[in-house]
Amino acid sequence: MGLPARHAEADITSGDAGRVALTFFFNLMEHWGCSKEQQCTLLGSIGNTTYFKYKKLPNVRLPHDTLERISYLMGVHKALRILFSNQPERAYEWVHKANAAPPFNGRSAMAYMLAGRVVDLADVRRYLDGVRG
Repeated sequence: MGLPARHAEADITSGDAGRVALTFFFNLMEHWGCSKEQQCTLLGSIGNTTYFKYKKLPNVRLPHDTLERISYLMGVHKALRILFSNQPERAYEWVHKANAAPPFNGRSAMAYMLAGRVVDLADVRRYLDGVRG
């Protein structure tokens, strides 16, 4: 006998899932060279207390908004790793480079995402998914 269907999939609201998401996030932020302020904005304009709590990588049930933001950043990271599969360092640099394409209009993807809305993260992911084909 297996587990009941509702337990067959990982619970993305569990504390363990929160820790895994935060581990990914902070590793990516290190690769992207993001400041604490940028990281707080990307996580939804969280305060310093929450930021430093999250940095300890606790088993924490993350808010839906935070999970959604990290999910979009995972998609951005994945698309960049595929697009720049032969040049991984360019995958990490891309977010800081000016981009003439809409929706960036000369700004970098990072500057675009730092407007702070979830939709800004989604737009960058959608753009990269479109480029990737």
